[in-house]
Amino acid sequence: MKAEVASALREIERFRGKRVVVVGDLMLDEFVQGDVRRISPEAPVPILEVKERGAMPGGAANAAANVATLGGVVSVVGCVGEDAAGETIRRLVGASGVDVSGLVTDPSRPTTVKTRIVARNQQVVRIDHETRGPFGADVRAALADAARRAVAAADACVVSDYGKGVVTPELVAVVVEAAAGKPVVIDPKRPDFGAYAGATVITPNLGELEVAAGRACGTVEEIIAAAEAMLPLLGGGAVLVTRGPGGMSLVAPGEAAVHVPARARAVFDVTGAGDTVVSTLVLALAAGMPMPTAVEVASAAAAIAVSKPGTATVTLEELRAELQGGHEP
Repeated sequence: MKAEVASALREIERFRGKRVVVVGDLMLDEFVQGDVRRISPEAPVPILEVKERGAMPGGAANAAANVATLGGVVSVVGCVGEDAAGETIRRLVGASGVDVSGLVTDPSRPTTVKTRIVARNQQVVRIDHETRGPFGADVRAALADAARRAVAAADACVVSDYGKGVVTPELVAVVVEAAAGKPVVIDPKRPDFGAYAGATVITPNLGELEVAAGRACGTVEEIIAAAEAMLPLLGGGAVLVTRGPGGMSLVAPGEAAVHVPARARAVFDVTGAGDTVVSTLVLALAAGMPMPTAVEVASAAAAIAVSKPGTATVTLEELRAELQGGHEP
């Protein structure tokens, strides 16, 4: 085991009690599961015989839930609609110990819901109910006020941008100013990484990096070059490129690039894995881990998340077992 990971086994205990605020786009992840045994006589499509339905917090709500299961004290700032899905999000994340007092309700638009139709563990189709685009001035002001208060009282912050309208350059600036040097981890969606100036680290996936850089990245060297080209936009922050089975690549100003290979685990479902990465990373940084060690720990958490069905959370006990070389049954 690498020395930094051995050290991390001791340091992850410091996750407990760290105060984290998650700012961003909340959504409800619904799953409709069943069996397909025949084709519809009405159209050449499969008929799903529904066996089970369920809902889990998604997006920023899933990131917050992950912080909670990893031992952090977490609050969430975002927006939901005045509807049943919004109430379900409040109930689900509240039940996991997340402070939802920073949630703003916008009666003019629905809560984002992603419904996944799954047949025998194979996703058939996804149905999205959402309204994209900017919020009204009153909602933007309420979000900024809630973020300012929550971040000032926290040890670290996650900004979870899913492109649904909550995260704007103006809101990022509010978060960075309120953080006053505390770790700010941003999961980006905008192709202009300059919108995230002041972040400690942003975590684009490979596709998002390629769009932002305007070039394909087929090799590790090309990934490093593209990430390095983004660094001036961040004003001192780092870029952590998540590459799925290719692992993760950390590029920071003035430092040699660090590559963390993906851990060998059976991949069941990648839904929400990015939320697990940012949640673990922010807690590790809040606990004082060096960035490369924090990335190793986040990689271990991601390996656990993708081995679970649906939008999964990871516990501190599971993370400890993974770092030790095994995993919880």
